[in-house]
Amino acid sequence: MEKLIARHNDILKELDEKDYVLVQDLCERFNVSSVTIRKDLNYLESLGLLFRNHGGASKHVRYAYEKNVREKENINVEAKQNIAKAALSLIQENDCIILASGTTMHYLARMLVNFGPLTVLTSSLRVAIELCNNPNINIIQLGGEVRKSSTSIVGSISEGILKQFSCNKLFLGVDGIDMEFGISTSNAAEAHLNQLMIECSDKVVILADSSKLNVKGFGKIADLDKIDYLITDNEILDEDKAKLEEVGVSVIVK
Repeated sequence: MEKLIARHNDILKELDEKDYVLVQDLCERFNVSSVTIRKDLNYLESLGLLFRNHGGASKHVRYAYEKNVREKENINVEAKQNIAKAALSLIQENDCIILASGTTMHYLARMLVNFGPLTVLTSSLRVAIELCNNPNINIIQLGGEVRKSSTSIVGSISEGILKQFSCNKLFLGVDGIDMEFGISTSNAAEAHLNQLMIECSDKVVILADSSKLNVKGFGKIADLDKIDYLITDNEILDEDKAKLEEVGVSVIVK
C-alpha cells in the first residue's frame, strides 16, 4: 500500500467510527481547505480505502442496486425479524393497512398469523399468500405487472386500484435512506407505486435495517418529512438518529 500521511490515517479512523464523513467537517477538524480534503479523499479512494460521494465520503458504496428477493432473504435476517416484530406494536385490530413488498414485510406477514380482525392491502404476492393462513385478515391484492425479482406488483393497473383506497398505516421497506435525498428504492416503477401508497395512508412506517442509512436508490420515493416512524436496528448511529428526529421522524430501535 502507498504511504499515508497522518491526516489520511485520521480520516480513515473517523470513517471507521462514523461510516461516512463530510468535507466541511474534515476541513474544520484539520484546519485545511476543502481543496486539500477533496484531494485526500480522492487519493484514498484511488487506493480502495473509501468511496467518494457528493460532499464527503463513505466506508461503503452509498448506492443501492437491485437484488433478487432470494438474495435479500439471506441479508441481515435477525435484524429484519426484530424490526418486523417491533412493527406489530403499531398495528391495531380493525386497522386498514398497506404492506408493501420486501423480505421484512414477508416476516411481518408471518407474525400476523394470529392477529385480527384486520384489512391488509398489499403489492406483494408472497405477503398475500402468507396472510391467507389467517381467516381474520381481509386481503386486498393489487393487480398488474409482476416484478419477478421481488414477487411484487407494479405499474399503472396497480396504481389505479390503489387510488380507490384510504388506509390507516403504510408499512414500507426501502433500499436507501439519505438525509438529503430522502427514502428511495432501486426500481423506478416500485418507487412510483410507493409514492401513491404514501398519499393514501394516514401514517407512514419505514422498516429498514441500519445498512440502508446514508444510501441512495435509483428511484426517489419521498422526502424524510413524509415519514412518521422508522423502525431499525441498534447499529444506527446516534448522529443519524438525531438527524431523523430533527425532521420529525419517530425512530424505534430494536
